[in-house]
Amino acid sequence: IDICPTQAIVAPYELDARRCISYLTIELRGSIPEELRPLIGNRIYGCDDCQLVCPWNRFAQFTPELDFHPRNGLEAPRLIELFAWDEQAFLKRTEGSPIRRIGHESWLRNIAVALGNGPKTDAATRALERRLHHPSAIVREHVIWALTRLSA
Repeated sequence: IDICPTQAIVAPYELDARRCISYLTIELRGSIPEELRPLIGNRIYGCDDCQLVCPWNRFAQFTPELDFHPRNGLEAPRLIELFAWDEQAFLKRTEGSPIRRIGHESWLRNIAVALGNGPKTDAATRALERRLHHPSAIVREHVIWALTRLSA
C-alpha cells in the first residue's frame, strides 16, 4: 500500500483512481491536479509500482513475445527529445503502441510535468520555453508550472 507515490491505494483492495498516476497520465483529459504533479516524478505514461510489489506478480516471467518489447526507440527515452516531437512524429513513433491513444496534447502535458520534476538544466528550460506558446492551454499551463519549479 505504501509503494504508491500518490497514495492512491487508500486501503486493502481499495484504490482512489483520481490519485492514480496511470489514470492521471493516460485517462485524464485536462489539467493534472497541481498537488499531484510533483508526485508523478518522471513518469509520462502510467505507473506500475503497485504491480511490482503485488505478491501475485512474483510468478510473472519475461516473455519473448515481440509485441511486449519496447519499440520505435522508446526503450531508453530522453525527455527533452520526446518533448520535441511534433504531432506527426508522435503519431509515427507511437504507431502500434497504446501510448498513441493519449494523443499529442496529453503526451506534451505529461512530459512537461516530468521535466518540471527533474533537475534544472539549461536544456530542460530551453525545451520548456519552446512550448510556452503552444496552441493548447493545457500544455501551456503545465509548461509554466514546470518552468516555475525549475526556477525555484
